[in-house]
Parts: sequence; structure tokens; C-alpha cells
Amino acid sequence: MPKFIHAADLHLDSPLRGLSRYDGAPEDELRLATREALKNLVRLAEDEKVDFVLIAGDVYDGDWKDYNTGLFFASQMSRLRALNIPVVMIKGNHDAESQITKNLTLPENVTLLSHKKPESKVFEQFNVAIHGQSFETRVVTEDLSVRYPRAFSGGLNIGLLHTLAEGQEGHDCYAPCTIDGLCSKGYDYWALGHVHTRAILRDADPLIVFPGNIQGRHARETEGKGCTIVSYDNGKIIDAQHRDLHVARWIVAPIDASDATHVADVIVLTKTALRDIASKYGDKLIAARVEIRGATRTHSELLSDPEYIVSEIRAGATDVGNGQIWVEKVKLVTTAHRDVAEMINESSALGTMLRSIMNSAASNALDPSVLEELAALHDKLPSELTDPLDGFDAVDLKDPAKLEALINDARSLLISKVKSAYNGGV
Repeated sequence: MPKFIHAADLHLDSPLRGLSRYDGAPEDELRLATREALKNLVRLAEDEKVDFVLIAGDVYDGDWKDYNTGLFFASQMSRLRALNIPVVMIKGNHDAESQITKNLTLPENVTLLSHKKPESKVFEQFNVAIHGQSFETRVVTEDLSVRYPRAFSGGLNIGLLHTLAEGQEGHDCYAPCTIDGLCSKGYDYWALGHVHTRAILRDADPLIVFPGNIQGRHARETEGKGCTIVSYDNGKIIDAQHRDLHVARWIVAPIDASDATHVADVIVLTKTALRDIASKYGDKLIAARVEIRGATRTHSELLSDPEYIVSEIRAGATDVGNGQIWVEKVKLVTTAHRDVAEMINESSALGTMLRSIMNSAASNALDPSVLEELAALHDKLPSELTDPLDGFDAVDLKDPAKLEALINDARSLLISKVKSAYNGGV
């Protein structure tokens, strides 16, 4: 049965800025992950003997630092040429005409559809017509699909579009379109790109698919990443299946510390969870974000020495993962166990002091002069602390919600110090 591959959002050589902040980060493996995922796509095309490959935009990740990014892509397209597999692609917002400052001639098996107006590529040998348009500039606000031609008669019609379709969130609103508008063209399949989470917007007549990106790049891109392989026959879509291509997988690992009484318990819980993750995903490189949650007696102890906690968890990950698990971040989002509340209500000196600490932080709004000082301090912080690139958390002293979280952490830490001093350092 004839088949084709629909892929999008390759983001080759995405910089993954911020990794250098973390000792032991597998920088080389993660920086090469997008390239390895593209190699997997080419291998899949060969193994499945597909008729053609579609790429729905964002092959690149903005302006190239050098020609190596383009040379690598061209080399993989040449591999497909050697297999007699044609490629049809469009440019998305990241690789629009105004974005890429360098350009390379691609092998003759690659058809790049025009950015000036919608263009159709007809494969008579497959009885398929592919309609699409590239981005001319990074910011495209009009619905490009409106000007796409009506379906050609007598064959399979595919729309290739980089877009933020209705109902999708989390991405810039470029080339927005509606499902009704796509359906009006009479196509059999819409091959979409731009949204990094796999989504099927309509399951038939036409089938409308976002395949997601081929390799997750940060902790907000956690599900299996890859492409869609589509079977068709006699001008009709028969089946569409997701195929993983990623070589590194980002995982958020929530750890319930509610029943933990000591930090050692939390470490054991985390190792167990990471061991299960390693077993589930086999030999894939895992980049894990550990989130320790729950109302726990260990709350104050966790906050008192976070560097030790992170080091112990990373050592545990190395132990159970045989080097295949890297802990990108440990987030402490626990709250104090109810025994703290009981202590606050005591009529003792400790209760009085704790109530004073709580009351000092209970104001609904910070003094404006304090906010001004914090804003000035924020502007002086180094960019590596304030730049929220690629899913890494950033310090933001201008965000009320983040300020409140910092205040709560400081309050809990102060309470733990008061308790320790009151109990003779025990």
C-alpha cells in the first residue's frame, strides 16, 4: 500500500541555551538530538519504502551560525534522493525568507513551495497533488489557506500549511486558520506544522494532523516526538500512525513526599521513580525534571539545604539509570505539614515568633517602594538568570506570582531556622 511521511518542526541545531548552567549536562547529546531525529526519519522512509516526504515548516531554528546546519539538512535530503524519495516542503516562521541569512541549493528531489502565493506540486506517478505556501516573513498574520486552490479532481489532495489552527494554544498566532476553512477546500489530508504537540484536529474527510516536532527540546515538550506515516489508496486516506523519532526524551517526574518523614525518604522515592522511568524508556537518553510535591514533614528540611538534595537526586539518577538519565532540574513545590500550623497556634514563645513571621508576610501587596527596588535589582541580574529560554526557569522579580513564591520559600526557611534554634539545633 502506498505511503508518505508527514513531518514538521525539525528545528535543526536548536541551541538549547542554558545547558551550560548545569554541571554534568549531556550537552553534546542534546545538541545533536535534532540531527539524530532527522536521521531516524530518513531511516524510517527507507524502511517503510514511502512514496514521498512532506515537511510542514520550521526545518531550521532561525538564522544559522554557519553553513553546517544547512549542509547537514542537504546531506539527509541527498540520502532520500538516493532512495528515489521526493520531498515537498514549505518554510515556517523560523525559516522564513527574512529569517535565514544563509541559503544552500537543495538536491533536485526537494521541492520548496513558493512564499509569493500558493503553489501545487503534482506527482502523476502517485496520483497525488500537494498544495502549499511558505512564509515570506517571520510574522504572517493572515490565513494563508484562504488562497489555496480547490482540490484537483481524480486524485489524492494534500494541503501543506504552517499555522496556528483554531483551538491550539502555546504558540505564536501565525497564519491562523479554521477547521471549516480547511474543509472547504475539498482536500483529503491537511499536513500542518507549527504546533509542537501532536494533535488530530479532524479524523476524516479531511484528516487534519499536527505531527508535533521530531525531537523535544525542553521540559515543556515531554511526549514522544516524531512524525506521522500515512497510508493511502485510490485517492483516499486509509490510515495514519505516529512514529517516534526522538533520541532524547524529556520527562517531568512528580514525587509525592506527603508520607516522607526524613529527606532520606524523599531520595528513596525519587530513585524508585527514576528507576521506573529508565525501565520504561529503555536506552533513550532521559532528561528529567523532578518535582517534589505534597504537604510533608520534610518541607523545612528540604528547603534548608537544596544543593544537597539536588546532588543526592542526581547521584541516584546516575546509579539507577546507568548514565542514561540526566536530572535537568529539581523543583521543590512542597508545603509544610500541618504540625507547623499547630505550632503557630501555641501560646509559647515559639508560637508567638512564628505568628510574627507569618503576619509579616501576610500582606496582600508589597510596598510600592519595595517593588521599585526589586525591579531595579532585576535589571541588574545577569541574563543567564533572567532569560527563560528553552523551558528553563528564570528569576523574575517583576512577576507578582513568582515574588509570592519566593516569599513563601523564605518564610518556610526562616520558620525551619527558628524551630531548629528553639530546639537546641536538633
